[in-house]
Amino acid sequence: MRIVAAEKNDYLQLVEIWEASVRATHDFLSEEDIQFFKPLILHEYLAAVDLYCLVDASDGMHGFLGVAERKIEMLFLAPQSRGKGIGRMLLEFAIAELGANKVDVNEQNPAAVGFYEHMGFKTLSRSPVDGAGKPFPLLHMAIEPSDWETTSGSWANF
Repeated sequence: MRIVAAEKNDYLQLVEIWEASVRATHDFLSEEDIQFFKPLILHEYLAAVDLYCLVDASDGMHGFLGVAERKIEMLFLAPQSRGKGIGRMLLEFAIAELGANKVDVNEQNPAAVGFYEHMGFKTLSRSPVDGAGKPFPLLHMAIEPSDWETTSGSWANF
């Protein structure tokens, strides 16, 4: 497994992973919500971040992340790749290589909240709506380097 920069010709596959991931983990979203966000992901959100994907030896894509201004804006895994350490690999890359230290997480996605807490992130504040103004509360989380060292062993793993 390796992490590579995503390119524009990867966008359709990234949206497929996003949609499959959202359907598996975001049970609070309606079909209408998914269809609302899908073109925004494809035509706006992917281009607004530095994108990286985790691929296997045969270039099969298992997940991706997007970072902008030291904030993880997206981290999604193919459902069949969950529970295999791929989210952790992408998150560790974002922190160590891209300097990411912030993330917004849907409060209604307890698995994601738990993942980030397990990785050392702490909730700093809460918004009652998401960035699109929809009623999906966000937890604004951050991690300090000292928390990262305690959680993962050290920055020297990279």
